[in-house]
Amino acid sequence: MHFDLTFPVHAIPLWFLVLSLFLPRICMVVAWLQHSMTTYIPPVVGIIPVIVALLIPRILILFWIYQDQGITIWFLLHLIALLVAWGGGGHRVVYRRRREVID
Repeated sequence: MHFDLTFPVHAIPLWFLVLSLFLPRICMVVAWLQHSMTTYIPPVVGIIPVIVALLIPRILILFWIYQDQGITIWFLLHLIALLVAWGGGGHRVVYRRRREVID
């Protein structure tokens, strides 16, 4: 297992690594349209890959990063983003109004 805490950039472009932390679906579409990641975005054969990419894009991006670089700081940053997104870090906090009873 390869573990490295540097910021390597191999076949995946730097813009994709940075922007996919915040906008994973949009980055996947732009990369697919640009054809800059043909080795990491396979051609779509059926509807199953499209559904997986729409429902869980962060896992797919983690897989691509692991295939390209191994476990690096980019992989760990995307893993943290996945945990925050799934752990409820992006949900709005709803505050209840506290009613005071006037006697």
